[in-house]
Amino acid sequence: MNRYSLSAITLALAALTTGHALAADASVAKTREQVQAELAEAIRTGNILANGEAGLKANELSPGLYPATQSAAQGKTREQVQSELAEAIRTGNILADGQSGLKLNQLNPGRYPAQPAAQGKTREQVKAELAQAIRTGNTLANGEIGFTLNQHI
Repeated sequence: MNRYSLSAITLALAALTTGHALAADASVAKTREQVQAELAEAIRTGNILANGEAGLKANELSPGLYPATQSAAQGKTREQVQSELAEAIRTGNILADGQSGLKLNQLNPGRYPAQPAAQGKTREQVKAELAQAIRTGNTLANGEIGFTLNQHI
């Protein structure tokens, strides 16, 4: 049994054991069979989190093992890409090197036009958002699995 099978089985067991908690919520009116069908479909298509810390789905890690269910996004034309690249070079909004992760306009701000500053939030707005997130359980449960408190088992 490979590690993807173990991950899928573990996820399936976790989903089945939490079904009672979700079924008790009046806003989630799904039957046990519907939940099991959705889980089976997610496992079949690889649309479930894979084992590991990357946070990728199984179909993102191993796309060849799953059917292609998502349609490809419409791409840009060659001219659009070339014009975006020229604008990025002109403004310095392009990576300087592979090690620092900084853009050219961050390393040498005097060589490029100034970037418009984004409007920030006030301290009161941030505090209000935090209070709302805590009240609704929309904060991270722990750093390993990425669940919020209202999703955590």
